[in-house]
Amino acid sequence: MKRLDVCLEDVQEVYAGPVGVLWELLMGEEIHVGGWEDTERLAALAGVTANTRILDVCSALGGPARHLAGRFGCRVVGLDATPKMVEEAQRRTEAAALSRLISFRLGDALAMPFADAAFDIVWGQDAWCYVTDKAQLIREACRVLRPGGTIAFTDWVRTGAMDDAIYEPLHRFMSFPYTETLDGYTVLLEDAGFAVVRYEDISGTFPAYCREYRRALTTILREPICERFGEELFFAAEQGIAGWIDAAERGLVGRGRWIGWKADE
Repeated sequence: MKRLDVCLEDVQEVYAGPVGVLWELLMGEEIHVGGWEDTERLAALAGVTANTRILDVCSALGGPARHLAGRFGCRVVGLDATPKMVEEAQRRTEAAALSRLISFRLGDALAMPFADAAFDIVWGQDAWCYVTDKAQLIREACRVLRPGGTIAFTDWVRTGAMDDAIYEPLHRFMSFPYTETLDGYTVLLEDAGFAVVRYEDISGTFPAYCREYRRALTTILREPICERFGEELFFAAEQGIAGWIDAAERGLVGRGRWIGWKADE
């Protein structure tokens, strides 16, 4: 698979600037496809309870962490590499009176600043596509999980063959170094020592979500985005989302959902 020259600093720049604001406007503060309903579905599959200790890897603004803590009363730690995201997540969590259950750490998903076996669930939603080494991320997830713990995540994936003329513009628009395949993630999980207990191709709804993002962008959000950030950003976003719509409708890109268990020692 081709890996672009996109590094952690590039992703930090995206989410510290206007593009990060744009994605929240389009997707809501959870900044993933499906919003709170998708979070509820993943939580049900992962078996989240009030006694669960969750690590949300690439937690951004902390929307899912607040949803989980507010809904279940569980404890959540959010890990993100962008200082602005961590600071804003902390501010919003304090405003929601959930700081007793949620904390955030600035750090790299490839070298997580946590002890071995510290969590019951490692969690991710449509964010690991930004990580430059997904095998290392999953090995780190296994390390920080207790024996018998669960990894639960969704992500954007490649579902069809693409030449460079399609692949590069899609990934550069999103600042993805690369995307995994559905089978590729399953292999990475198994190689790291997880038993994959659930694997779902959820690409079927992906084109409709992409079309809805473009509809919102070109209607109710067009004027505020142009006024706040300029027409150049608006047209770049419109073109980029159009590319993802086309690729999704052609079966080239989509999403997957995985649940894995770490073996008891």
